Amino acid sequence: MKLSAVGVKRIHKLRGDLNEEGYENKKLVMSVDGSYTNSTVLKALPENVTLIGRARKDCKLHKLPEQTSSKTGRRKVYGDTLPTPEQIRQSEQYPWERVEAWAFGAKRFFDVKRVTNVRWRKSGPINLQLIIIRPTPYKLNKKSRLLYREPVYLLCTNTEMQIEKILQAYLWRWGIEVNFKEQKTIFGCGQAQVRTEKPCEKVPVFHTAVYSMLLLAAQKVKEKQLPRPKWYRKKEKENVTTGDLLNAFRANNWAENININFSDFVNLERLQRSRKNSTNPNISAVLYARY
Repeated sequence: MKLSAVGVKRIHKLRGDLNEEGYENKKLVMSVDGSYTNSTVLKALPENVTLIGRARKDCKLHKLPEQTSSKTGRRKVYGDTLPTPEQIRQSEQYPWERVEAWAFGAKRFFDVKRVTNVRWRKSGPINLQLIIIRPTPYKLNKKSRLLYREPVYLLCTNTEMQIEKILQAYLWRWGIEVNFKEQKTIFGCGQAQVRTEKPCEKVPVFHTAVYSMLLLAAQKVKEKQLPRPKWYRKKEKENVTTGDLLNAFRANNWAENININFSDFVNLERLQRSRKNSTNPNISAVLYARY
């Protein structure tokens, strides 16, 4: 079964669960990547569901068909062809809008273009919004030259949804990509040595459960952690990474076996330094080990 077909089933299941719990009037907004922005998903969306998905820069969009008084023949579904999203981004006929949204721990401004009431052959007779996000500049360091990310092209199935909400819904989705990367690289979900059907189904579920419990435990437990490594950049608000959480969890367990009070780890190192006039690098190396 195609991944997009499975996605449609999950959307219907989620919408049905919300209706059963008494949230029939609650709008469900789904932010997806380009693999779900296709006819399989768009033409099978349930009611009261808004989909925001990535689009190609060269996709062919159309205006709404002109209203005719003729009663003969089939009614037109698509109007005149619009420029491609990439051409619209480069055109001066479509103005940029300055939109504020929360991203990466702070409020930031984005330049956005919007074209409402467009149609796409893969979505059928559904009015869409085209959203174009200008590439944001950044520097690798203070002395490096100015670099730019790729522009983003979005299609939204709700033509009345505010552009601020569309942008924010798309930005919130970035946490899902971080989730995928951490489960595959840090937790080794993609490296499991399983071959049969049932283990292949259970391994991702198990990794997701462990990953979720780790994040929940980090929110509830306010325990002193190891000092951050020297190679980390110093910031006013330092975000704790998943690697830091795993390192703290591992250090707590190892500290019990080598009879070290983890909460007093720094003071113990200072005490040893004053007694022996040298630190114990073995303890630090063990507790700071990363895999």
